[in-house]
Amino acid sequence: MCGIVGFTGNQQAAPILLDGLSKLEYRGYDSAGLAVRDGEALAQVVKAKGRLSNLIEKTDAGNALKGTCGIGHTRWATHGEPSQTNAHPHVSGNCNRSGSGAVESEVVGVHNGIIENYVELKEKLLKHGYTFYSQTDTEVVIKLVDYYYKKYNLGPIDAIAKTMVRVRGSYALELMFRDYPGEIWVARKDSPMIIGIADGETYVASDVPAILKYTRNVYYIGNLEFAKLTPGEAHFYDLNGDEIEKQTTEIKWDAEAAEKGGFEHFMMKEIHEQPKAGFCAFSKKSPEKSKPGRRWPCIFGKGIVKYYQIEAE
Repeated sequence: MCGIVGFTGNQQAAPILLDGLSKLEYRGYDSAGLAVRDGEALAQVVKAKGRLSNLIEKTDAGNALKGTCGIGHTRWATHGEPSQTNAHPHVSGNCNRSGSGAVESEVVGVHNGIIENYVELKEKLLKHGYTFYSQTDTEVVIKLVDYYYKKYNLGPIDAIAKTMVRVRGSYALELMFRDYPGEIWVARKDSPMIIGIADGETYVASDVPAILKYTRNVYYIGNLEFAKLTPGEAHFYDLNGDEIEKQTTEIKWDAEAAEKGGFEHFMMKEIHEQPKAGFCAFSKKSPEKSKPGRRWPCIFGKGIVKYYQIEAE
């Protein structure tokens, strides 16, 4: 499962994107990348194979990428081997390189999910003069957006709506258009996506932990909906291109629940949390509200029984 993040606001985007991706490492990945834009200058794409630390080193912890609007991605390979070329973000241009560097084409984007009819769509685009540098389904959907954007010349709303109707599969999609600096466009079908706004800045991610340190008030974008994100604002649309109203939801659970809690790996954290989780699953009371000194049995694999004891405060 890939991880996606996005930010547009007043701060430098790259460090925020890298921080958000670090909160999504639990999802598993084989490469990572960023696309960051500084005002009306061309967006810059940097990608790295392997751990997120490789991308952090490559970008000097984000300091080498200037700009206040950007998107980021950690990829779990589904179409094409793990490589810098197949890593996201992807661009709509007919480039011969890996899609890294300055984005001279119209569209750059990242994608979480599976495009089921990408072969059919790729054949359509090949007939219209598009070429492909990667093995991914994501490059196909980015170029499909570009195709509709150029063919009808009606702007991102029309291009994204037509793409969503044409694509089969699941996706959480983030896009930046060269003609629309400072804006991130997002679309969703089946894959998770949340949007948060705080202090005149806008955040987007595939899961809450990536943005929880910045805001607890989030929008859950609905299935087959898309949105335009600008600093401090989010505008939502249906497949007809009509704007729709949404209310924010407050995240009330503790951020620590989404972190490693001092353990080296999430798996180790989950193992040590099993007694407490077992208690909560079979009791109406939480361990914190139970009588001190009481021992509760938890059954593990192969009949192993361990006990979770409620300690006195």
